Amino acid sequence: MTNTFNNTEPYNDKEEFISIVVRQTLQTAKQTFTIGEWMSLKEGAKYADVSYNTFMKFRSKGLKVSEVDGVRRVSRKEIDRFLENHSF
Repeated sequence: MTNTFNNTEPYNDKEEFISIVVRQTLQTAKQTFTIGEWMSLKEGAKYADVSYNTFMKFRSKGLKVSEVDGVRRVSRKEIDRFLENHSF
């Protein structure tokens, strides 16, 4: 029996096929659940794929950050909005 999964190459070994499926599923789950709606500024920089220093420059250019009792968070929607407004 030949199986394929997100790939054009067939997998003849069932264990190999299951291993690949599990790995891809875990990777997708990690990406989905690691980044929540609200992130620390460090997580926000990672989400935006920029350095922390560049992310701080975004703040000075209008990126909105929420702060409660000294805890600063930024929403994924705000980062997306900011990047969309500053793209050309």
